[in-house]
Amino acid sequence: QVWLVESGGGLVQAGGSLRRSCVTSGRTFSNYAMGWFRQAPGKEREFVAAIRWSGDRTYYATSVKSRFTISRNNAKNTVYLQMHTLKPEDTAVYYCAPTTTTAYTFSVYSSRGVYDSWGQGTQVTVSS
Repeated sequence: QVWLVESGGGLVQAGGSLRRSCVTSGRTFSNYAMGWFRQAPGKEREFVAAIRWSGDRTYYATSVKSRFTISRNNAKNTVYLQMHTLKPEDTAVYYCAPTTTTAYTFSVYSSRGVYDSWGQGTQVTVSS
């Protein structure tokens, strides 16, 4: 079983920045690709970004591309989501999750079904 502890959520004004962190334990972090998803009230959980186990490739939802950056530090068992130019529509609970996939395909990483655990989620609220 993997444990995921997220931090870095909060309230920010539109145009501001936040950095999310997700620390994992219970597995060898470097063996897993990591993804970030989000869920707004009344909506389905949607893909935000993912990074391959090796860090050699990243994937982004169109809505966040050029504003968000996913990265990882395997020595710290941590994946990050740096969010810039935040918009009110970015308001959601954000979740991190691991996956064993080694694919190079966006459609794989953006699918909820390939992720086998979820963090507790942390609220990000962007005020207009």
